[in-house]
Amino acid sequence: MALLGNLRHRPVRRLTQLFFGLVAYGFSMALMIRSELGLNPWDVFHQGLSRLTGLSMGTVVIVVGLLVLLAWLPLRQRPGVGTLANVVVIGLAVDATLALMPPVEPFAARAVLLVAGIVGNGAATALYLGARLGPGPRDGLMTGFVARRPGRSLRLVRTIIEVGVLAVGALLGGTIGAGTIAYALAIGPLAQLFLPIFDVSEPNRAAAERIAPTPAG
Repeated sequence: MALLGNLRHRPVRRLTQLFFGLVAYGFSMALMIRSELGLNPWDVFHQGLSRLTGLSMGTVVIVVGLLVLLAWLPLRQRPGVGTLANVVVIGLAVDATLALMPPVEPFAARAVLLVAGIVGNGAATALYLGARLGPGPRDGLMTGFVARRPGRSLRLVRTIIEVGVLAVGALLGGTIGAGTIAYALAIGPLAQLFLPIFDVSEPNRAAAERIAPTPAG
């Protein structure tokens, strides 16, 4: 399966932005976990599995990412460098942050962590998506399903998947709270706000032809 993403265009900028965004995503996840005020649907699921299995949160994120990536095969989705990095880097980053950041008791401090986590998550999402090196495995699952069934609404498919993982995660003991609702309401607008700042657009073919040097002779 060929990898998605053209690294010939600004590779250093895009790879740096990709990995910084993935680390920032894991860091922002850890902030929300330490807030204990609610997680996004997938992280409710990850936390529930972590509590059930005794595995670290980051390990669960990596294992689930790999399993979701396998589900791309029948959907004929093409992973990118960013897709594969997403599976590993976010899990490592969240575990490292949780190891360094002790639990926080005062409610005001936890509220600050929640807000910082949500805003940071929006910026981190824009960073790694803006690098244009492939979507995360969970996003690709949604877009791949819609691509195979064009009549289905992406919003509907995303809602069904996220409600499903949220419900399972809640049954397993994942944290649902005000932060879950705040994340659902804020993450779309935040990603939309930050994406134009971090988007590294590839030149179109016409532009590339205009700037290409004329062959000698």
